[in-house]
Amino acid sequence: MNRTIRNLDLSEIATLLDWAAAEGWNPGLGDAAAFQAADPHGFFGAFVDSMMVAGISAVAYDARFGFIGLYICHPDWRGQGHGKAVWDRGMAYLAKRTIGLDGVPEQQANYASMGFVPAYQTIRMSGTLPPGRPAAALSPARPEDIARLDRQCFPAPRQAFLQHWLAPPNRSFLHHADGVVDAYGVVRPCRDGAKLGPLFALTVAAAIDIIDTLSGPLHIDVPAVQTDWLAALSARGFSPGFQTTRMYRGPAPTISLDRVFGVTSLELG
Repeated sequence: MNRTIRNLDLSEIATLLDWAAAEGWNPGLGDAAAFQAADPHGFFGAFVDSMMVAGISAVAYDARFGFIGLYICHPDWRGQGHGKAVWDRGMAYLAKRTIGLDGVPEQQANYASMGFVPAYQTIRMSGTLPPGRPAAALSPARPEDIARLDRQCFPAPRQAFLQHWLAPPNRSFLHHADGVVDAYGVVRPCRDGAKLGPLFALTVAAAIDIIDTLSGPLHIDVPAVQTDWLAALSARGFSPGFQTTRMYRGPAPTISLDRVFGVTSLELG
């Protein structure tokens, strides 16, 4: 067996996302370009005779924070060390940064053994919204409009990522109160319905204003500490699905978790 590990190009990142879809992770239709923009050097694959057999994202947002996701070995190649090989490469790339990931319950003990510490739980809420009402308080979002709020709720700057994340096929919204941006959200079409993330807001009321303008099948990954928001979603017919736990290796970043109503993505944080 001749295994090599190298960076993935855009088409190979798209293939890794296809694998994620096959695992039931329901990635967005336009994720590949936005993910690559976050860190063009942060995606790795293991190849055997030029065939990709495992992959991982290890995105370095800045010199202090990185995030692990899309950790998948193709089912036909499991049990041969390929997944461990890309994991080791990704972790080496992120080096001494604080590293975040979203762990499913069956893997959390494994991550804990490697130094990852739980920070908070996330609940996937899913539902179908009726036709929404227009909201005068909403306007299209631009990176320069949301930079301050985004930085309060995310551990590192991510301008290049947001330029892609806010662009079609995704739809983005700003919410204003008294001339001040107090919430923003991004809806991205997925293999199944759409996902709302991020949804960052100063108040539950602003978050509700955004969701009440939306319609159709929708999924939101909500921090479990947002009990009032979870109740508002339940009142709109949303039900809980699988849960993950945000874990960090290294000092946990300081963010305004009370303003996080929907995480951006489980793959990149």
